[in-house]
Amino acid sequence: MYKTGDYIIYGSEGVCRVGAIGPIDVRGAKSGTDYYTLYPVYRDGSVLAPVNTKVYMRPVLTRDEALDLIRRIPTIEEKIHDPKNPRLLNEQYRTYLNSGSCVELLKLMRGIYAKGRAAAKNGKRLGQTDERSMKRAEEMLHNELAFVLGIQTGEVKGFITDVLNGRRA
Repeated sequence: MYKTGDYIIYGSEGVCRVGAIGPIDVRGAKSGTDYYTLYPVYRDGSVLAPVNTKVYMRPVLTRDEALDLIRRIPTIEEKIHDPKNPRLLNEQYRTYLNSGSCVELLKLMRGIYAKGRAAAKNGKRLGQTDERSMKRAEEMLHNELAFVLGIQTGEVKGFITDVLNGRRA
């Protein structure tokens, strides 16, 4: 169980601060159930989540874990999905996006990037499902890395490049 003040990843909401823990007086809330009151870092508002929710929750990465993840990017395998059925493709991508795992997000991103390179060689573009999923995976990963590293989300790509090229620790 998390404590008030902890920063966690909550589902696809991303980085959230635990603001309170306890029962809530809201219509539809289960009586006798404790809830987390979560405050997303990258948007206004709050989220109420039962403490025993099935939605993925985990602590945010530490700075050392984030740097280690960045250094491992070149070794993370790409997962290329190319079903002809857009619904099936969307379902496969959603599995990665809902996993809560930075490594799974990177596998998805690397796979879509490779798929885009192959499409470009044939004079084609990525489909909407690919583009939307890539954008969402990148947003989720970059938000967490930016938070942990104390930088702006727009600086994450450059930071990753610098680490991989040995210009940052």
